Amino acid sequence: MLGLPIIVAAGGINSAGRSSHRHNFKRLVVDGLSAQQRDLTHSSLAQLMENADRQEQLNGTLIRGIESSHFDPAAVPFARRVTLGGDATGTVSATQYVDGINPQHRPVQGDGRRVQIAINKDTEILLPGSRSFEVSVAGQLPTGFDPGAIYPSRNHPRGLQMSVFAASDALADLGIDWSDVIHRVAPDAVSVYMSSSMGQLDDAGTGGMLQARALGKKATSKQCPLGFAEMPGDFLNAYVLRSMGQTGPAVGACATFLYNLQRGVHDIRSGRARVAIIGAAEAPILPEIMEGYIAMGALATDKALRQLDGLSSEQAIDARRACRPFGENCGFTMAESAQTVVLMDDALALELGAPILAAVPDVFVHADGAKKSITGPGAGNFITVARAAAAAQAIVGEQRMRAGGMIQAHGTGTPQNRVTESEIFSRVAQAFGVDQWSVVAIKSHIGHSLGAAAGDQLSAALGIWETGLLPAINTIDGIADDVSSERLKFVLETTAADVPDYSLVNSKGFGGNNATAVLLSPSSTLELLNAHHGNTAMTKWRGSAESVQCERQAIESERLAGSWVPTYVFNEGVVEPDAVSLTEKTLTLGEQTIDLATQMPQGWSLN
Repeated sequence: MLGLPIIVAAGGINSAGRSSHRHNFKRLVVDGLSAQQRDLTHSSLAQLMENADRQEQLNGTLIRGIESSHFDPAAVPFARRVTLGGDATGTVSATQYVDGINPQHRPVQGDGRRVQIAINKDTEILLPGSRSFEVSVAGQLPTGFDPGAIYPSRNHPRGLQMSVFAASDALADLGIDWSDVIHRVAPDAVSVYMSSSMGQLDDAGTGGMLQARALGKKATSKQCPLGFAEMPGDFLNAYVLRSMGQTGPAVGACATFLYNLQRGVHDIRSGRARVAIIGAAEAPILPEIMEGYIAMGALATDKALRQLDGLSSEQAIDARRACRPFGENCGFTMAESAQTVVLMDDALALELGAPILAAVPDVFVHADGAKKSITGPGAGNFITVARAAAAAQAIVGEQRMRAGGMIQAHGTGTPQNRVTESEIFSRVAQAFGVDQWSVVAIKSHIGHSLGAAAGDQLSAALGIWETGLLPAINTIDGIADDVSSERLKFVLETTAADVPDYSLVNSKGFGGNNATAVLLSPSSTLELLNAHHGNTAMTKWRGSAESVQCERQAIESERLAGSWVPTYVFNEGVVEPDAVSLTEKTLTLGEQTIDLATQMPQGWSLN
């Protein structure tokens, strides 16, 4: 076994659709697809969007005006502080007049049902109202798609609903029954690392808990636990995968997906796991969250976009062009997404006939060190990109490295990002003698999904390798003057291209969280596997892979016909204590056994 982590499946949901069979990527390049591919992608969108027609599908995907299912940007709830004079009075129901009411307010009369209250001195109160929001666009899930309506969601926060869909979508993309996978490996040989960078901040999660008392409500028993940032992984372990393997996902701001990917890659490379489920989910299209980013100056506001385009305050902005990576820009566009990938070690992938979508040799994570500002970019991303480039060169060789690969840029659409990230790419390319790196920035289409963003980028890399199409940064007229471009080719038109041997996936996060992953193309991965395992093993894999591919297509046909539902198993297969048997050497859980033998490093024994 090489110990090479292989991507055997990818699933998820973002503003372009679902990730399985690379449909979300194909939406970005739909005009460049063959008629058959285009039909299948439109069919996948129709299945998500309540049978919307093709024009409705195009209008109801990618970055667009914020829809009422999230909130109304023209009338966001707003409480204004006002002061009531000391001679004011008010009437409340008797049930509302309870212990703990402000002692400055005294009841003066009542009829048993109503109580009149007099205010003794000037008192500040909050007067409910609404206001127009500064941002009116976002990268939302396809119009009409409700992830909580297709399984018993039981008031789950939206991010957890999306997580269940993403993991189920990945299992469908795999084409191998999950029970067959877990019966080939020990229970502790599965790792699950999936999280969100901000936690679940809607009403069903932490947001509802923190607002409850201020709004005169009570917190529920679910809001606190379901709001934790690691809860997407906990949900997958309990309700989708029924996994008792390793867990403990990471949080790294906008680099969260790659932090989790690093953990899974290292588990497989070390032999600690044979299967790793990796992902991130983020549902941040809430006025409270977006207002925080507006206050930081990070989001592209409607006012700033009008100034860029020379529009008056009465003229409508072009929602599709809100996010402008590496061009003249003013901030990023908020988006929601949940993305999951399934990794296997190379031996297990070949044994099962699993799809070979790509390989992930390594992921590099580094902090910025000393910083001027916690939100500002720093030098740590130089380290991650340079180390990723060195790793790619060590595998493909200098000649193929210099011929050029591609970079899935973080590409947020902020002025700081366009300067700092492009300089890093250009200087690393020069240092390694790269002729030209193709730079792809898919946030121009789908927006910035915070912790899940690198999952969107990885999904796009898989789509590029499947279709041979590089998606355009189609929201800009040209590269900004302060963008470094030496040895770089920013893709401004969707073009057919030779399949690159490798890709770097780059991510930068607030607080100095930097991560860069190395991906090998399917053809490079197969070349490496053939060199190590030999023709006989690869021929056997191809035979098994044909059967798996038939099953993948059968599952896809069911989905397009509308008969598929996500995997969600509640209170089934619970291992009770009496089903556990234990010896000094083994622990048995039902039909599965864990080997307790532990090999300590030399010199650690006191015997």
